[in-house]
Amino acid sequence: MQLLWIDINSSYSHSSFALPAIEAQKEDNDGVVWNTVSATLHTDIATIVEEATRYCPDIITATAWLFNHNHLLEVISRLKSLFPKAIVLLGGPEFLGDNRDYLIHHSYIDAVFRGEGELEFHRWLKIVHSPNEWKQIKGLCYLTSEGVYHDNGICKIENFTALTPPENSSFFHWDKPFIQLETTRGCFNTCAFCVSGNDKPLRSLPIETIRKRLDKACEKGIRNVRLLDRTFNGNEARALQLLQLFEKYAGKICFHLEIHPALLTDKIKNLLKQISPGTLHLEAGIQSLREEVLNVCQRKGDLKKALEGLKFLCSLSNMETHADLIAGLPLYSLPQIYEDITVLSSFGAGEIQLESLKLLPGTEMRKKASEQGIIFSPLPPYEVLQTKWMSVTALKESEMLSRLLDHFYNNKTWQPVIRKLIGSDNRFLKRFLDFLTPLDILYQPLSQEKRGMLLYEFCATDYPQFITEISIAWLNAGLSHKKAPALNLKPYTKPLPENITAIKGLATDSMRFYFLSDNFHNYFFGFDRSIKHSEPLFIGITPKEKKE
Repeated sequence: MQLLWIDINSSYSHSSFALPAIEAQKEDNDGVVWNTVSATLHTDIATIVEEATRYCPDIITATAWLFNHNHLLEVISRLKSLFPKAIVLLGGPEFLGDNRDYLIHHSYIDAVFRGEGELEFHRWLKIVHSPNEWKQIKGLCYLTSEGVYHDNGICKIENFTALTPPENSSFFHWDKPFIQLETTRGCFNTCAFCVSGNDKPLRSLPIETIRKRLDKACEKGIRNVRLLDRTFNGNEARALQLLQLFEKYAGKICFHLEIHPALLTDKIKNLLKQISPGTLHLEAGIQSLREEVLNVCQRKGDLKKALEGLKFLCSLSNMETHADLIAGLPLYSLPQIYEDITVLSSFGAGEIQLESLKLLPGTEMRKKASEQGIIFSPLPPYEVLQTKWMSVTALKESEMLSRLLDHFYNNKTWQPVIRKLIGSDNRFLKRFLDFLTPLDILYQPLSQEKRGMLLYEFCATDYPQFITEISIAWLNAGLSHKKAPALNLKPYTKPLPENITAIKGLATDSMRFYFLSDNFHNYFFGFDRSIKHSEPLFIGITPKEKKE
């Protein structure tokens, strides 16, 4: 029996976690030949279908999530036409809600699975050709040949620690930029917008098990591990054990994990301060800096403590902390989002990610959308279209603001000056967005040079006091000396001033030097003589002498 898994990911660097997690539990004598076709959202539909036809599948399976769902249906519907006798089963977070209407409207899909399918999937394979017995499979939802809907609830893996690790599967990808390591299932929190909000009970792997799996990852040369653990610091003792374990891989692996800033105890803070640089990359899901918003979203954690914790995390020089905001949450308005971004910028957040709320199947917020005055798209990715507090226009502006943050604040070249601009004027983000929007470029890929030119052109008129800082960032990025931000750069052939303060590198006689100045300082740049345009090896500063 030929089983074909359609593996569609957002990009090459991502890979299906569900496929190896399920395949690793198979029995050697199950009589099923497992095959997969891997692609991304950018892969042509016809290309995926053509490759899939080589396997003549009896069973077609896939994991659906909000961003690959539509692409997946394009493929699956064509394959069902080519192989009408093949049985199609889909799983994933898209099916955590009611699936009756979905199955009615997608008649080429024979069943969908709700919940954790590592074990039940294999039970289903044994009776796949006996639909009358499907009612015994937990989590399976399907229509009988007579059109009767069967909903077998949700499947939970009770003994999470007994599962064979996904890394044992031949379908596990060791050749990608990162791997995912699921250390916990469930969440102590009850966020109404999250599919984990009702995921109880909490189940965790023993620390020793995690250590063994990390040893294997290290042996395979893995440099980045993304921890699938929504409750990382929900338990202080466990968090301390994990941090101590991660430190043992310092210099070899960088761990990407979610952390709740309101639950940072003194012991956790002290240990975070001591972690070797480059070992941790933190995602702080703050969502909103408004207590009333968090309360209506049922998110646990004191806001004051969350802000104190986030400020602490952002102050750490040995790791980077990203902060998330969600536009479209109940009670959250566009002016408040602008204000919250300003606060996060003042904290020094490594990145600020502004996303639009998606009302996912099975979440409490989706169930209560109507009574909370939220209108959302009925199709994936189920984005919020309008709320009582944000109009269609306001939500569109927040989306454009998100693009601005990605292009400028989240870009290390321009971030320092953007932070200063935001701090200098709480109207800066709005004014800069109003400048960029008519140019219709925020949805386009922008080079460093293009970003710098846009920022320079805007500030030359509206914030001229920052022109020199933009020029310094431009030069430090190794951009052209023939464009506007560098036109004030002049060759410097004299000995460097004795009172110069180095802010980057060391000056040597082998360098060629240039300088520029503003009303207060002179800036000196030392370049490699053998390269025409490059990043400066040295940057120094002196105060400008006052004229009598």
